[in-house]
Amino acid sequence: MYPSPNPHVRLTEIVYWSDGLRVKGLLAEPKEAGDWSGILYLRGGIQSIGMVRPARIAQFAAQGFVVFAPYYRGNRGGEGRDEFAGADRWDAVHAVDVLKQFSNEKVHVLAFSRGGIMALWTAVLREDITSVVTWAGVTDTVLTYKERPDMRRMMKRLYGGTPNTALTAYEERNPLLRLDEVKAPVLIIHGLKDENVYPGQAYLLEEALKMNGQTHETWYFPEYTHFFPPAANRKTARALTEWMRRQEQ
Repeated sequence: MYPSPNPHVRLTEIVYWSDGLRVKGLLAEPKEAGDWSGILYLRGGIQSIGMVRPARIAQFAAQGFVVFAPYYRGNRGGEGRDEFAGADRWDAVHAVDVLKQFSNEKVHVLAFSRGGIMALWTAVLREDITSVVTWAGVTDTVLTYKERPDMRRMMKRLYGGTPNTALTAYEERNPLLRLDEVKAPVLIIHGLKDENVYPGQAYLLEEALKMNGQTHETWYFPEYTHFFPPAANRKTARALTEWMRRQEQ
């Protein structure tokens, strides 16, 4: 059991298997009995940066969902190494099976920042995803390398070089190359003043979905950065869960 910031939500830390590794994640459930759909919440950042926040997943559980948020391998005592959308994408894929044990068969994927690329891969590699929401999400690691000089050292270490010297490692992480395999509707949310994940990443995903004729929707906010103000954050969080419910109908 894990201390919950919401008296109506139960939190549990779970250890599960992902490709032979013991990986951890945090589960948030409404205490009230019900036929709850699931949200797979895919965090941003890497290692301790952007770690799952109990208050954030409890916020969505309080709206009538069971939420499971993987920490990704190598974090909080989990085995393996966080690879920033490398083999650790399977931690998200296998987390769907964990979530289904506590919810009904409908599983939505909600991703923030780095989680965006993990979410797209989850929808590529699984056919049982009801919807995908990518909020300020990373789409292409080559773009991330170009946009974020502060992340280049980390990416060179994990990927074995730059996009010029280790292009294969970057392309292997690019879900756009297999985006046509995504069957779930996609909602793109992005602040147009975002300098952590530039809006170009959202535009790239939108254009690819358009070219493939895939169901999608975009919510762009000209006035917001990577982090929305609290009131706008809450309003958007409520709106996206309403959008998820519409995809179940």
